[in-house]
Amino acid sequence: MSNTISQPTIKFSQKIGREFDGTLKKRVRDYFKEKNISKHANFNMVFKTVFMISLYLVPFILMLTGVITNIWLIALSWVIMGVAMAGIGMSVMHDANHGAYSKNETVNMLIGRVIGIIGGFAANWKIQHNILHHSYTNIDGHDEDLDAPISWLRFSPNQERKKAHRFQYLYAWFFYGFMTVSWMTIKDFVQLSRYKKNGLTTTQNKKFYPLMIELIVNKIIYYGLFIVLPLLLLPITWWQFLIFIFLMHFVAGFILAVVFQLAHVVPDASFPVLDENNAIDNNWAIHQLQTTVNFAPKSNLLYWFVGGLNFQVEHHLFPNVCHVHYKKISQIVKDTAKEFGVPYYSQPTFFSALASHARMLKQLGKA
Repeated sequence: MSNTISQPTIKFSQKIGREFDGTLKKRVRDYFKEKNISKHANFNMVFKTVFMISLYLVPFILMLTGVITNIWLIALSWVIMGVAMAGIGMSVMHDANHGAYSKNETVNMLIGRVIGIIGGFAANWKIQHNILHHSYTNIDGHDEDLDAPISWLRFSPNQERKKAHRFQYLYAWFFYGFMTVSWMTIKDFVQLSRYKKNGLTTTQNKKFYPLMIELIVNKIIYYGLFIVLPLLLLPITWWQFLIFIFLMHFVAGFILAVVFQLAHVVPDASFPVLDENNAIDNNWAIHQLQTTVNFAPKSNLLYWFVGGLNFQVEHHLFPNVCHVHYKKISQIVKDTAKEFGVPYYSQPTFFSALASHARMLKQLGKA
């Protein structure tokens, strides 16, 4: 697995697929113009924001204030907080850090900073997700989402295969649960230092040291609120607390990792290789359609909870559009893709997508 992410230099074709790209963008713009609606958040999005943050903070406050004292209810509260963490990550801060929540950048900045209360850091997230993942989807060495935290996992056919990968389709699910554990501990510090070395911190309109100070303050607030306070106030032992906070992060990490994996690490998605000129002989929009897969498009509950990320194709093509609009514009994308002979991949259900990802893990584990 590669950790050699550098300042983006990949070139996409400006000729191939240009007509498709232009036509699709025009049709989506016309949709919002004809409906006379904003591409940003609506009332449902604001309600979801309040709901998800409340789902995370209310159980926590009830525990700290002594309203919840039963050990099993305390355990359940941490699990609920884990589900809420994932919901905040997918349905709230994700749109804001893409600039899709509001046309007001201050609102986007403030809501995007909510990632701090679930253990992450907005600046790092924007570099990894907005710049590297969205620009260079499924390109090994540039899309950092393909870089597994441990060598026992392989997410691209262009990565080195090891013997242990043979069984990754069995054990990968367990390690998915550690995603936000690494967020809250060392990942952000290692990542920010690497981004400085590779010239990527300049994309955040701040110098490295102000970003590092912001990161340290972020972590102090997080540890103070969600580790020190519970240890001081909850009627549980320190080892019980460690179990509960790990449980919260494991639930959140597992949900987040699985949802993102179902869209890209699946058999339908392609994993392009750069040519000798560090270029992709394809249009960027078509590249997104070839490397991205939707799932469960008819499930309204899943669509609501995962922040429209089951419409991952629409999200990749229009990341500055709030996810509440993805289902409506998906038919435009699908019809335009069909018209131009461009692939539009979609799994019918969540479980078929889950099985597809399991097959891909098994395939990547074979010699």
